[in-house]
Amino acid sequence: MQRSLKDYIVLILKGIAMGAADVVPGVSGGTIAFISGIYQELIETINQINSNTIKILMNEGLKAAWKSINGHFLIALLSGIGISILSLAQLINWLLEHKPVLLWSFFFGLILASIYFVGRQVKKWQFEQILALIIGSVIAFFITILPAMSGNVAPWFIFLSGALAICAMILPGISGSFILVLLGAYKPVLDALHERDFKIILTLMAGAVVGLLSFSRLLKWMFDHHRNATLAVLTGFIIGSLNKIWPWKQVLKSEMIDGKLKVIEEASVSPFNYQGDNQLIFALLLVLLGFGLILALEKLSQTKN
Repeated sequence: MQRSLKDYIVLILKGIAMGAADVVPGVSGGTIAFISGIYQELIETINQINSNTIKILMNEGLKAAWKSINGHFLIALLSGIGISILSLAQLINWLLEHKPVLLWSFFFGLILASIYFVGRQVKKWQFEQILALIIGSVIAFFITILPAMSGNVAPWFIFLSGALAICAMILPGISGSFILVLLGAYKPVLDALHERDFKIILTLMAGAVVGLLSFSRLLKWMFDHHRNATLAVLTGFIIGSLNKIWPWKQVLKSEMIDGKLKVIEEASVSPFNYQGDNQLIFALLLVLLGFGLILALEKLSQTKN
């Protein structure tokens, strides 16, 4: 696919949006990839990284290998994600700590609009698609209410955690960092990063690579053979995940992690039963802003086409 400099700048901006979403526990960068129109290309690009890439590199050179893996697309997207994580992580973490209701409200509106955006791509809503939607919704909702497990640093467990987290990260609706919290791997991984425990870090990365390369192949096969049902399941995942990003929460369990109080378990409550300032007016305005932003982006893409 031939792209202009302007197209690559837009790709970097989409990467920045994905990175910002991944910083927020409960919001998936995969959702942002989907609503920004690059999800399927991302899955197909990941699938192109295989043993055949080595053969092309050896026989035809670096330029041919780079082209075979859609390298310009990957580097632009990863650059945006990296820029976002390095520049926005502190801001988003500050907002999560000091303005959680307002931040979650914006993301709630954004994800709510994405349900319509993804769902409308299902060409036929028949029994199979409706069943897939219900199954996806139930699975995602169930994941959001699971209690967190205790920590485990066994290599097999860290490897599995990395594989599951990266799979969640590329699925719309489910957050990879949230999966690490559920598995009880969040604190061990955080400790490993601070203590530079390369054994745990490399084991996690190995799991992530295996999970990414294998799960992306499954997703590509699903899109190729059961596109409507796959889109319906992904729509369900997004619907079910709304419970996680509901702005008004009651903390049920918390734990000191790295010197900070981290929420381990929480439940959604009505804004009128929220313990504290529900900031209802501003929250509703931010829900509308998030919702309107997705509709505006969709309108813009239709105009461009």
